[in-house]
Amino acid sequence: MTEAEKHDTVLDTGAEQLGKTYAHALIGAAKNAGVADQVVSQLNRLVDDCLANSPSLRSAFGSPRISAEEKSRIIDRLFGEEFQPILIKFLKVMASRDRLGYVAAVRVAADSIFDEMMGRLNASVQTAVPLTDELRTQITNNLSTLMNKEVKLNESVDADLIGGMIVRIGDRVFDSSVSNQMDKLARKARSGFSSQLASKFSQFSSES
Repeated sequence: MTEAEKHDTVLDTGAEQLGKTYAHALIGAAKNAGVADQVVSQLNRLVDDCLANSPSLRSAFGSPRISAEEKSRIIDRLFGEEFQPILIKFLKVMASRDRLGYVAAVRVAADSIFDEMMGRLNASVQTAVPLTDELRTQITNNLSTLMNKEVKLNESVDADLIGGMIVRIGDRVFDSSVSNQMDKLARKARSGFSSQLASKFSQFSSES
């Protein structure tokens, strides 16, 4: 296990709360400057593109062996000309407090805070196979109508949900999954999955 991995593991228990604390500060400053949407978008890109595709950068962000000054230089060199100054300053503050390894947790919390600020609901959608564009649109529209708010989907795939789907919005759960007692051949027989899933979704959304 690397130093960065050890560092992340030790700090993991408080990551969610710390992420929320930093995210509130970031979104507050970005909102006051009128650049909240840009900052959230850039933070997402930092986590999803830069850190996800660069283990060395991810390790550097989380490593206690790399000084705050060096991390700040890395931030300037890689993002200084592209990212909003508010985000750059924020990342440097995290670096100075040895919290840059928490940036992914900040991103999760910032997304949630920004969505709430914009009046959007986050819906967690778990399906047996990836959603098609058509089905994604149908689910989004149905949920938006049901909840009377704009809904953003957070998708995940679980092969155990053969022919089913689970949708969560806060504490509310819509469940159309079926028992996972099918053989391997049944797992491959999904030609009509999208239409069946759409039908099931319409049923349980209309019953709610």
